[in-house]
Amino acid sequence: MVKHTEDHSHLDLLFQEARETSIEPSSDLLARVLDDGLAHMPVAEVAVAPVSRAPAWRRFLSALGGWPAAAGLVTAAVTGVSIGYAAPGPVGNVTSGFGLEIGTGYDVVDLIPSMDGFYAEVEG
Repeated sequence: MVKHTEDHSHLDLLFQEARETSIEPSSDLLARVLDDGLAHMPVAEVAVAPVSRAPAWRRFLSALGGWPAAAGLVTAAVTGVSIGYAAPGPVGNVTSGFGLEIGTGYDVVDLIPSMDGFYAEVEG
């Protein structure tokens, strides 16, 4: 380590003197600084919420997640309706493999409502 042999007592006296004296800025200086700060301060603008002019279908589509999400939903809906309407034979084979075969004794046509069922309720 380096040993410093310089005497800094004169600096200690200066620092002590600076601590004891209090320098107050004049009121004129404070007023000028305040006026200058107010002159350079930007004017606050009132923030107005933007009005949504988008149609209701576009807001609904945005809430779903946009066009990709809507395309997925439409694809799933069309696939479900087409499988449900067509009732392909292999679907029964797949479900019977899982032990889900349901023997109701009804055909698909028997489950479709017709006017005969409504007439039977009125007469009976």
